[in-house]
Amino acid sequence: MAKGKQRTGRGRAAEPVTAQVAGGLAELEPDRDRPRARTLLIDGAPQSHVDPDDPTHLDFSYQRRLGHVADLVAPPGRPVHALHLGGGAFTLARYVAATRPRSTQQVVEIDAPLVAFVRRELPLDPAWRIRVRGGDARSVLAKVPDAWADLIIADVFAGARTPAHLTSAEFVADVRRVLRPGGCYAANLADGSPLAFVKSQVATVRTVFPELCLAAEPAVLRGRRFGNAILVASDVPLPVAELTRRCATDPQQGRVEHGSSLDDFCGGAAAVTDASARPSPEPPPSVFR
Repeated sequence: MAKGKQRTGRGRAAEPVTAQVAGGLAELEPDRDRPRARTLLIDGAPQSHVDPDDPTHLDFSYQRRLGHVADLVAPPGRPVHALHLGGGAFTLARYVAATRPRSTQQVVEIDAPLVAFVRRELPLDPAWRIRVRGGDARSVLAKVPDAWADLIIADVFAGARTPAHLTSAEFVADVRRVLRPGGCYAANLADGSPLAFVKSQVATVRTVFPELCLAAEPAVLRGRRFGNAILVASDVPLPVAELTRRCATDPQQGRVEHGSSLDDFCGGAAAVTDASARPSPEPPPSVFR
């Protein structure tokens, strides 16, 4: 049950709203700069940010980079079929619905109490064609028809770690099965020095997709701090130049590795299979302070 109900009367600051969900304590924290915007945290770890008054506003840098991918997957405004593995507060699904009206979207989220909490506190517009499906991301992915999606976004965390079974070559092969020719896969990866997880994910995805690039803040790519990197893959050449331009002009400037620079970055890392896959590394406590 939610508690700490927000109050927005005159002279009162909005208060956090909390609820116990399967993944821990969920909290919707008010944004001081945006009246109705909220940041979703699970056990103190920031998950996503939503502004109901402006679904096109992407506050987190990694979500902004995923937004760039969504913008570039098809001509501006054209509806797409999008599959979101990992729900959170449905930030990217809201973004696609606002920027690409009439898109058909599916969101997969295993935490049913979290879905109920977010739906209650940050309702989805009934006009948006967004279906929320409960269940494990890989199990639900296996039931999606071949060549259904133009865009698949993987942003799945159990606590603050990506589950091992969502990091293997077999999982990525099923992602490619569900993508239409020319479609795009984007995965949110979290790692720190020596970036062994991110490098292994590039090697893994490369066994399935011929075209890849990696977008992150320079400090993350250099292993100077723990953070998020967005791995983008397709069976056709990616719009690397435009993605690079957009990331470079973000408030938190990003860099894109591609081609030989991505090869050098990976340094011969090995791909992982279901037999060898491990969860992403645990973030250091200082990340959320």
